Amino acid sequence: MAPCVTEKVTSLGKDWHRPCLRCEKCNKTLTSGGHAEHDGKPYCNHPCYAALFGPKGFGRGGAESHTFK
Repeated sequence: MAPCVTEKVTSLGKDWHRPCLRCEKCNKTLTSGGHAEHDGKPYCNHPCYAALFGPKGFGRGGAESHTFK
């Protein structure tokens, strides 16, 4: 049986298997350079990063309906 070969991507200063680069909150697979970062961890831009770390309050950042606790 041949070994599993997975494409390598570089993001946040380290190498990842493509399927392993996932949002810390929703687990969505991300693309290198197409996501946000907080404390060295990857997040999708919307809704996760915006809701967790963006501006707070009604009408700010477009993430009002995606508030995480």
